[in-house]
Amino acid sequence: MAELIRQAQSAREQARAPHSVYPVGAAVLTGSGKVYPGCNIESNAFPTTICAERVAIFSAIASGERSFKALAIVSNDSAPPCGACRQVIYEQCGEIPIYVAGPDGQSQQEFSTSQLLPYPFDLGKS
Repeated sequence: MAELIRQAQSAREQARAPHSVYPVGAAVLTGSGKVYPGCNIESNAFPTTICAERVAIFSAIASGERSFKALAIVSNDSAPPCGACRQVIYEQCGEIPIYVAGPDGQSQQEFSTSQLLPYPFDLGKS
């Protein structure tokens, strides 16, 4: 977990957050043992902004990964992921541990996918 958080810290340094001034880094550990980083990237056209968690997960998927073991997120205040990211984590990663930490890697909390999204949208099952 410490190494995953360290990689999320490193990814956070690449964030582009000129509007919110809220840089976020994420790192997802895959079933193959590879780690994929992600950072939030904001746009003047706000709907095109993307969160660090989705960048990391989508990058892993684009590289052929289909199995996920854990996700680490580093932000200013150890905040858990937004609702859109929670849905993506549920759909793409399944039930995994999600670690959130502050910029120094401290103030860590651990959640499961189902703790963060107890009632996910599931097309065809709702």
